[in-house]
Amino acid sequence: MQELIQKIKQCQICQGHLPLGPNPVFTASTKSKLVIIGQAPGRIVHQTGIPWNDKSGDRLRDWLDMDRSTFYDTNKVALVPMGFCYPGTGKSGDLPPRKECAPEWHELLFEQMPDVQLTLLVGAYAQRYYLQKKRLKTLTETVENFNAYLPQFFVLPHPSPRNNIWLKKNPWFERDLVPELKAIVKAMQL
Repeated sequence: MQELIQKIKQCQICQGHLPLGPNPVFTASTKSKLVIIGQAPGRIVHQTGIPWNDKSGDRLRDWLDMDRSTFYDTNKVALVPMGFCYPGTGKSGDLPPRKECAPEWHELLFEQMPDVQLTLLVGAYAQRYYLQKKRLKTLTETVENFNAYLPQFFVLPHPSPRNNIWLKKNPWFERDLVPELKAIVKAMQL
């Protein structure tokens, strides 16, 4: 696993497309029990080199009822984005994750993680890639029907502050779904 991690950290596949250059940000261990697949590092995460080290991460940890110590313990949690490097900024936020990363690295990582009990698919990019035709028409419908993807996957919207409007339009998510997520994660005894 350490050899693979070093190989990923030295990845240059999409170097010419990255405004701040390559800086793959992720964590993984052969002992990880929970995998969180997000989009791609934002600018703050790129600068600090710590996955989910921003307001999105704060909200995600709140949804999981998980402290930073547990969240960043790779023997418990692996943090693997769809795109490993910061993709740059577009008109309405960060650009989509680069498409090269997941096909190049995910399977190799997950093959070395035999203890994974649950994978969180955070946001539409992860859901599109992993659920494929099982994904419903919209992210909202997919998240509403989260039970259809258990026990392998738990689907979530992205916890970005940019999704505050979605959260206000869908109060059922924090009222009904988040408590179920917390219960499932607590039962994993991370």
